Amino acid sequence: MDNQKRFGVWMDTHQATVVGNGDSNGESFAVIAHVKGETVPPNSNEKSANNQEKTNQAKFFKEIAAHMVNATSVHVTGTGQVQEQFLHYLADTPQFKNTRSAESTANKMSDEKLIEYISGKLS
Repeated sequence: MDNQKRFGVWMDTHQATVVGNGDSNGESFAVIAHVKGETVPPNSNEKSANNQEKTNQAKFFKEIAAHMVNATSVHVTGTGQVQEQFLHYLADTPQFKNTRSAESTANKMSDEKLIEYISGKLS
């Protein structure tokens, strides 16, 4: 269990909270980052709006993943279907190829509750 880099992410389509065991002994979890995604401005061209949305989502996912360097396990939770899309993104990213991942559904919670929730899922 030494050097286990475990992370949890609560996310919806516009924001994410990343929790990880960032301290030296890797035992306790703490909030590492709050990530905000860009919203797509209204566009009369449906194709352009869709492309912009995909670009923004990829940028959002990349920004979240940047906080999870050398992850050995990741638990993603939140509302909607964005968690599943994020897990597919991780699976398609070479850096996360051997990372164990899991998902669940949970409503927005305080940072303290999220730390407690993720600790329970990854312990």
